[in-house]
Formats: sequence, structure tokens, C-alpha cells
Amino acid sequence: MDRHDTLLKSNLLPAVIQRMNTRNLDLGLLVTLEALLAEGNVTRAARRLNLSQPALSARLARLRDELGDPLLIPAQRGMVLTQRAAELRQPLHEALEGVRRVVAAGAPFDPATMEATLVIAASDYGQFALLSRFSIALRTEAPKVRIAWRALDVLGLAAQLERGEIDLALASPDFAPAAMRQRELFREDYVVIARQGHPAVHGRVSLEVFCALEHVVVSPQGGGFSGPTDAALEAIGRRRTVALSTSGFLIVPEMVCRSDMIALVPRRVANGWSDRLQVLDPPLTIHGFAIAAVWHDRATYHPAQRWLRERLAMLAAEV
Repeated sequence: MDRHDTLLKSNLLPAVIQRMNTRNLDLGLLVTLEALLAEGNVTRAARRLNLSQPALSARLARLRDELGDPLLIPAQRGMVLTQRAAELRQPLHEALEGVRRVVAAGAPFDPATMEATLVIAASDYGQFALLSRFSIALRTEAPKVRIAWRALDVLGLAAQLERGEIDLALASPDFAPAAMRQRELFREDYVVIARQGHPAVHGRVSLEVFCALEHVVVSPQGGGFSGPTDAALEAIGRRRTVALSTSGFLIVPEMVCRSDMIALVPRRVANGWSDRLQVLDPPLTIHGFAIAAVWHDRATYHPAQRWLRERLAMLAAEV
């Protein structure tokens, strides 16, 4: 019995698969089945596997023949899994993850010689706070890895990860897709910034001054003039004046330096501006946030992807 048959008949795979004639069924076909059951759609599964739709349809026909079940059947909206397919989805996924762990454990891996392209989605804040240092560190540790930064699209993140358009995202755990893996990297709090020499701010900012001055706010989707700070103020019967709304954090310190406006920003954004800005504690409680690494399950045990996530987490811990 060769290694292929050993894996197919081992306890890594569900009993329903082990009882089949494995001479006509290889691990590649099982991976195809996993994608079809996860996506519930031939087109999306083909995209996930980098196959043409006709090629995937041919594999689906083989799987239907081997399993004696249609697996996917037409419904009012697209396709749905048969009962047998639904029962098979989770045990098959867990079994193949076990196979991936076995293969990854024995695979030699050297970051210095690894050749890869890593696509990471993050907000301008995430790029500034962590990705910039991560990308610089990799030039020395993994010089053959190319990195592409993409703007974070929270609404489209799940689909982008599923399609393999991005490998990793930096996002708040509250907005990370529930079906994706995630690991918290660090927590962030907010500070008030005002220019040095501001006529109304001298080393601290009272609630009265905070509400009286004009503010710059960040609205990631653009055009918003309120946020969690305004909700916190409203809870104590106060309001502030918002003069400028921008879609990103990184322009905010420059705008504050050039005016008498103030802003509430993540502490890491204010780092490095102490010669031009006063960095102050807020006069009311504003809850901070966490940043997590988010990825698709299929990348969990990939040696290169795992090393890259670990290196990112190490850098995050040093912030």
C-alpha cells in the first residue's frame, strides 16, 4: 500500500470516505469536494481552486459517481447541498486539515529562501501602526517575499478571503467575518491631540473645552460627522462641534498642527508628533479597540503563512 492509500485509509479521513473505492479517488479530488461543500457553488469553488468551471464540473461528475449522490442540487436561488453532502462537509474538512498538518510538519521551511507574494488588507491606521514595520523587517528576514497592501473593505472581506484575493487582513475582531480565523494582535486606546501653543489647551483638556473646540473626525466610509465619542457625550448630556470629516487617520495630525481644531485619535497615530502636538488624555471615557489578524481556514497550517502570521504577532507585541 503506497502513501496515498495509507492516508486515504487512515483515521484522518471520515468512515464514509474510507469505505469507498480509493483507487478512483485521490486527495486532489477530496480537496475539490471540500471546496464544493464549503462554497455550495461550482463557480466560486472553481475560483477558489484556480480551476476552470468545466474542469470543476468534470470533477463534480466523478464525485457524484463515486459517492452515489448528487451532492449539489438546483434550488430556487442557486444550488443547495444534499443531506449527505451537508453531513460530510465538517468531517471531511477536519480530516483534510489533519492531512495538511501532517504534510506541513515534515516540510522544510526557510524564510530566507521563501518566494511568495503576500497580500494584506488593512486601514491606513493598520498600515501605519504595524504593516510598515512588518514590511521593513521582512526585507531582511524574508527578502524574496513581496508584499502588497490593500485598503480594508470590511463588507467585502469575507468574499475576498474566500476567493484568495487577500491572504491576511488586519481588522477589529468586532468586524471580522465570523467564518474566518482570527488572532488578536494588540489593543489600542484613544488620545486627544492639539497643536503646541494652542490658545485654549495647556497640558490638559477639560470637558468644557473639549466640547467647545472644533473637531476633526475620522469616518472610514466617508462623510460621517459622528461616532462613538458623540454617543459617549450624548450619554452625559453633552455635544461637540465637528468641523472636518476625513476617511483616514494619517492626515489628522497634520490638520491639527495647522489649526486650532483638536481630534481624538489612536495613540499610535500620535506617536512621533510630540514636537508639534500635545498628546492628552480624553476628558471622558472613550473605549479603545483591538486589532486582529484575520485569515481563511485553508491558510492555517501552511508553513509560510503560519510563519508570516507569527512574525507579525511578534512585532505587534513590541508596539
